[in-house]
Amino acid sequence: MAEDPQRNFRSVYYEKVGFRGVEEKKSLEILLKDDRLDIEKLCTFSQRFPLPSMYRILVWKVLLGILPPHHESHGFVMRCRKEQYKDVHHALRVIRFIKDSTPQVEVFLRVYQLESGKLPRNPSLSSEAEDEVFLAIAKAMEEMVEDHIDCYWLISSFVNQLNNKYKDSIPQLPKLLEQYLSLEDSGLLTHLKLCSAMDHLPYNLWFRKCFAGCLPESSLQRVWDKVISGSCKILVFVAVEILLTFKMKLMALNSAGKIQQFLENIPQDNTDAIVSKAIELWHKHCGTPAHSV
Repeated sequence: MAEDPQRNFRSVYYEKVGFRGVEEKKSLEILLKDDRLDIEKLCTFSQRFPLPSMYRILVWKVLLGILPPHHESHGFVMRCRKEQYKDVHHALRVIRFIKDSTPQVEVFLRVYQLESGKLPRNPSLSSEAEDEVFLAIAKAMEEMVEDHIDCYWLISSFVNQLNNKYKDSIPQLPKLLEQYLSLEDSGLLTHLKLCSAMDHLPYNLWFRKCFAGCLPESSLQRVWDKVISGSCKILVFVAVEILLTFKMKLMALNSAGKIQQFLENIPQDNTDAIVSKAIELWHKHCGTPAHSV
């Protein structure tokens, strides 16, 4: 049977925007058209398939609880969130914590601090470690989301997910990294241990900041799809794949400091391939969601 050129064109197009087939696009569109969005199925879809940019922000808003499942409430809820942001923003200007020259990511931090009751007494006080995490995620999210109010709610909800849902899981990720690296390449693990590098890997950058500041936007979005949909374990496999990808370079380094410095500034030219392989490893070791979309 002759190949349908129109179908072939659609397939190539959808691959470019993040789908491997037309059927995946149809599945997601069906989910998003339901009067009441099924959160569990959206999570499953995001874990099984990549989200294209045309749908990503909407799905993230729903999964992070920024928008309710019911479509008819979306406009009203976002108007309320917009007014809430503006009220807090105005209050911060009145008490002189922000001004016209304040960088946008710092504005986001101050809004978050005031909303969460963590605003310092003096704006000149040095940042805490958790503020540095917030700012790194805010800077990365700002590159992905054009509307600054949407951007704020995504940042704050994502950070809350990390601080609450994943509070007990994130400290365990370094141990899991060692466990899975031993399965994938025990020789590399032995080398890192001999260099005393395992205790000095950039865990804060990889796990606390979810690779914000380490991976470029296109790669980072795919990792955050999985984290937002319910699996912070994907962070482990991205870290494992980074180590495997740069094995030859790491084997040539013989000090923890040099290894850490290199891993904090990895080359950016093949990160999409690294994330793709990490997702394959994730499915290999953790399987795929059992319930269907």
